[in-house]
Amino acid sequence: MPLALKGLRSRNSDMAITGRVLRSVGCAVALTVLLEGVATAQQGKDASGLWLTETGASKVRISRCGDGYCGTLTSVAGPGLDAKNPDPALRSRSLVGVQIMNTRTAGTKGYEGTLYNPNDGKTYAGTMTIKGPDTVEVSGCVMSVFCKTQSWKRVN
Repeated sequence: MPLALKGLRSRNSDMAITGRVLRSVGCAVALTVLLEGVATAQQGKDASGLWLTETGASKVRISRCGDGYCGTLTSVAGPGLDAKNPDPALRSRSLVGVQIMNTRTAGTKGYEGTLYNPNDGKTYAGTMTIKGPDTVEVSGCVMSVFCKTQSWKRVN
């Protein structure tokens, strides 16, 4: 093999190795940036805490459960009984301490699960979306078509 061609192959091999190293370093940097971004987003968007419902009549303690969040009533206006519950045995129980939100599954628009509405005693398919450090949006739907949404504000 002529000496000039031998040197060309060597330079091509060196360039190929250099290209692979740069791609590997680039992938590692991109992965690090991505993971740091996810960690930062999760730290800045924790819904755990005490929340005031949109009407101002109730407070809900939201805490982590499963891969999402659950919410339990901590205070309510009025007599505070679960009078509309479909189970007659539960109609005399206090609403304080009742879990009304079970959104354990992370979805594309927030956390998905079920919401219990003590005003009508029904449980709806629902979502909770963290809109900011002091605002969550809770939405309950019937047949995924008829939805009602509330914005809750952080109390603590």
